[in-house]
Amino acid sequence: MKLSKGERLFHVCNNLFLLLIGFLAAFPFWNILIVSFNEGRDAMRGSIYFWPRKFSLEAYAAIFNESSLMHATYISIMRTVSGTLLGLLCTAVLAYLLANRELILRRSMLFFFIFTMYFSGGLIPEFMLIKELNLYNSFLVYIVPAAINVWNVMVMRQFFEDLPPSLAESARIDGASELRTLASIILPMSTPVLATIALMIGVQQWTTWFDTYMFTSGTKELATLQGVLVNILMESQIQSMDPVQASRLEQSGSILTPEVIKMATITITTIPIVMVYPFLQKYFVGGLTVGAVKG
Repeated sequence: MKLSKGERLFHVCNNLFLLLIGFLAAFPFWNILIVSFNEGRDAMRGSIYFWPRKFSLEAYAAIFNESSLMHATYISIMRTVSGTLLGLLCTAVLAYLLANRELILRRSMLFFFIFTMYFSGGLIPEFMLIKELNLYNSFLVYIVPAAINVWNVMVMRQFFEDLPPSLAESARIDGASELRTLASIILPMSTPVLATIALMIGVQQWTTWFDTYMFTSGTKELATLQGVLVNILMESQIQSMDPVQASRLEQSGSILTPEVIKMATITITTIPIVMVYPFLQKYFVGGLTVGAVKG
């Protein structure tokens, strides 16, 4: 069908507008990448927008020369994988429980969980709890406290409630237990929300570094990639503020600055998430069609 001039003009303007939105969304990430590949002292002059002015790999060399980096990467991968699997399992079971409208004290339980989203005991009670549970200086300190996130539970609960109730009822009539119903009926139909929650948990586990400092007492065997990168960044900032250290670096011809170190660490931690996201993106689109499911 031939388009009119007005329709062609609309499509051109619409495409240009979408390209502009895409550019504005992608430019900050591109700028971080190119600054990380620029010489540090030259980057302090600013005005680096689309490509490095003086190309350099010294920031990445300084990071990858860290002896504990490989072991820390292994710890981060294990933390992310095991934390995501356990978090997804606990979230699905709790969400299915709260989605059951026949559950006794359901409203009270919902209020209890939602209350924790707005009020917390604070850092000191959390630290004391970790010590009492014997999780301090243990790999489980990365996994157990993050197994339940109330926001994720509420998102998945709403998804389960939107599914036809007749599915679970028919399974119960056939003699299936609640766990069997969840595993065989509900979860296979919940791929979009499972993928979404898995990505949210995985990103949180991959990017978190504060608990490494709080609950591991600096143990190198439990150091995560993010913890090592933050430590490198902090050391570069301390050296830049120390006149003696700064003078030595300048005399040695070093072109490193905290700015390019920061950009390089952001790039290293972001790339794995960017690589995983395209494989899960299609499930986000599928989640929009949940309301079309009919009983």
